[in-house]
Amino acid sequence: MKWILFFGALIGPSICGRGKFFGDQVFRINVRNGDEISKLNELVKSDNLKLNIWKSSCSVGHPVDVLVPAVSLQPVECFLKSQGLDYSVTIEDLQIYQEMDSIAGDFPHLASRVKIGHSFEDRPMYVLKFSTGKGSQRPAIWLNAGIHSREWISQATAMWTARKIVSDYGKDPAITSILKKMDIFLLPVANPDGYVHTHTENRLWRKTRSLHPGSPCIGVDPNRNWNASFAGRGASDNPCSEVYHGPHANSEVEVKSVVDFIQKHGNFKCFIDLHSYSQLLMYPYAYTAKEAPDADELDKVARRAAKALASLSGTQYRVGSSATTVYQASGSSVDWAYDNGIKYAFTFELRDTGHYGFLLPADQIIPTAEETWLGLKTIMEHVRDHLY
Repeated sequence: MKWILFFGALIGPSICGRGKFFGDQVFRINVRNGDEISKLNELVKSDNLKLNIWKSSCSVGHPVDVLVPAVSLQPVECFLKSQGLDYSVTIEDLQIYQEMDSIAGDFPHLASRVKIGHSFEDRPMYVLKFSTGKGSQRPAIWLNAGIHSREWISQATAMWTARKIVSDYGKDPAITSILKKMDIFLLPVANPDGYVHTHTENRLWRKTRSLHPGSPCIGVDPNRNWNASFAGRGASDNPCSEVYHGPHANSEVEVKSVVDFIQKHGNFKCFIDLHSYSQLLMYPYAYTAKEAPDADELDKVARRAAKALASLSGTQYRVGSSATTVYQASGSSVDWAYDNGIKYAFTFELRDTGHYGFLLPADQIIPTAEETWLGLKTIMEHVRDHLY
């Protein structure tokens, strides 16, 4: 129940005309006169908002830090703006970090939080490591989500999956046996700056938030920035394009952090990237229509996974190589993984097929995560049984 409520907290109603997908945040409110102190007191005393004062001050000119629950973010923001109170957000998504900490704290012998780097705007990048063995170089699976910031269902599915892994270990023979032989690393927010930007400025922002000298346009498509036929077909050299590949491979610190971590580890056997939308399950290559050497095996595994996924709610996925299923695209994460020796490399495009698109409603989060888990588990079982 706890982790279902977590997703309820992430999605609130649309107030003041704009829906958001935040976790808890910390607001710093600056009071400049007695009237503003009175207005702030009126706000924090509201029982309905459930605010938590982190740092208080009763004098003009000193800021007050307030923890705002996810469900109260929009009314609090509306109040502050309507009353002319000066404020800033000092912690932009406490909820995901708290949930990661909670998982690691509740299951310390199974889960740990590992910092792998930081974003362009200096936000930390954390992965959850699930392991039952000693040592750092056991065979491993990488689960990636949120590389395109507007694809919110991917981040939500990743966090649901994290809780599912720890909840089912010791109960579900499949995940128990997988973790007896392998480690799982899960990165729920691969593009944290873009993710924040989708909440604060532009719901449909896709790219990173890096700056480029000589160009007014911001960001790089982080799924065109990997060193896999970099700057080839399906990517753009225009910094204003949605599929701008960046000045060079791994130019984006978010991408480089993952690359460096995986290469230093040296024993990843599976790489899965969660995207939305279109209901597709794909494998290399994206940068060429040429068949990958392991295409036959990858296709069979993907079809079994798609069948398992459909067994829950009937959701149908198309299966095939990325280039032949959708279009050619160079510089993708999954192609990089495959070309660097990670044979079991797959891309999921989650619900739906376009009715809601990137704006998938909240009531589809749990059903999407539940069916995706069946597909993920099918792939991980195959990897467990076919280590190389």
